[in-house]
Amino acid sequence: MGKLDGLQPQNVFHFFEEISQIPRGTYHVDAISDYAADFARQRGLEYIQDAAKNVIIKKPATAGYEQCEPVILQGHMDMVLAKDPGVDMDLLTDPLRLGVEGDYLYAEGTTLGGDDGIAVAYALALLDAKDIPHPALEVILTVNEEGGMDGARDIDLSALKGKKLINIDSEEEGVFTVGCAGGGRVDVLYKAPYSIRKGNLLTVTITGLLGGHSGEEIHKARGNANCLMGRVLNVLAGRGIYLKEMEGGNADNAIPREATAVILVSPEDTEAVVDQIHALEKEIRQELYVRDPEVEILITQKNDQDAEVMSAEDTAKFAQLILVMPGGVQTMSSDVEGLVQTSLNMGLVRTENKVVSLGFSVRSSVASEKEALIQKVRAVASLAGCESSLRGLYPGWAYKQESPLREEMIRVYKKVYNKEPEVVVIHAGLECGLLMDKKPDLDAVSIGPDMKDIHTPNEKLSISSSQRVWEYLLEVLKEMK
Repeated sequence: MGKLDGLQPQNVFHFFEEISQIPRGTYHVDAISDYAADFARQRGLEYIQDAAKNVIIKKPATAGYEQCEPVILQGHMDMVLAKDPGVDMDLLTDPLRLGVEGDYLYAEGTTLGGDDGIAVAYALALLDAKDIPHPALEVILTVNEEGGMDGARDIDLSALKGKKLINIDSEEEGVFTVGCAGGGRVDVLYKAPYSIRKGNLLTVTITGLLGGHSGEEIHKARGNANCLMGRVLNVLAGRGIYLKEMEGGNADNAIPREATAVILVSPEDTEAVVDQIHALEKEIRQELYVRDPEVEILITQKNDQDAEVMSAEDTAKFAQLILVMPGGVQTMSSDVEGLVQTSLNMGLVRTENKVVSLGFSVRSSVASEKEALIQKVRAVASLAGCESSLRGLYPGWAYKQESPLREEMIRVYKKVYNKEPEVVVIHAGLECGLLMDKKPDLDAVSIGPDMKDIHTPNEKLSISSSQRVWEYLLEVLKEMK
């Protein structure tokens, strides 16, 4: 018996539980891709598994729908991997530990992968069913969406005949997304010589932040653990500290909830440094008491240690680099009230082989502003003597004035729910823009059930909403006759 047995829709949650047993973090997608290909092969369905590990599965129309235009359903197979401190799991090898609390599905101590596992589960349930009326289905399951939409960038859509694309990568029932921001990733490398010094090693950890999706929740001005650590290090640099390493965040498109820096301090300065960290903690807690009420700074200490560290000067320069980097909301839209137009998130900091890397996610619904912000990040990096590189560029998805699919889905929504859906353009990035670049005649709408706190270990998926959206999706397909 599975943990989700008895949940409705039964087949959807059956497949959700199956894929939750398969580790599928971004860039670790071979197993989930092979699972999808095996699923199609076992059912005699036509499929394509490309070199990037994207999977396209086709299913013929049911009786009475043979003359209808095919419908494309699309979602991504990868998920953001994040876990709470102290959780004893290797997310690259261990299955998720699913749980149910009231109306919500969650994973114990980790991200759930409802983004975008629910799309995969919906698609597999449709492909598996024998009693659901529908036009011919063309299911696109992409990879590495969370790392910069690499799968959607590489996929070949020439084998598809459909022009109606239903993307299932939204997180609010009753909200139709019909446009989104474009974006890209910037990586910055900070290199400095290391030497062995003796002193007291302090491990400083900023934790307790809420984090969240860097597109969906950037406007909430939640604390960014990497940026806050830069502020802490910059204040402490005046006392001549030496940085050994810094680690922060889980993905460049997730607002980091935790960051850790290991610094070497002279014995005579240690007490003053610790006092200063506690003073900074008090300031930060006062600033974030509404947005991040649980934020705290933890310190562990090992005395009389030999460690390879940067010089005090290079440590100060690194702290200044983080401090002056732009972050958060940069501009708001003049056309759509309340819509973030341009933003930046320093989501990742890693130290490896004595090189500290910074990973940024840049988003904008205005292409020129996106390019200008990328140039600004790279210019700041250059002034600090750092190398930088650009990857994962993806276009925005422009709102279409005329969209027969949107109008049809609105009509069916009013029939099923007896109310109007909310039609929005969002700041987060969706793969629709890349897919429409490849196939300009696509008409797209993005939907999904209610989810909370995606990209964090607090992620939850509403069970009842998943059922309603499933029933709505079936009605949309039925009405396309």
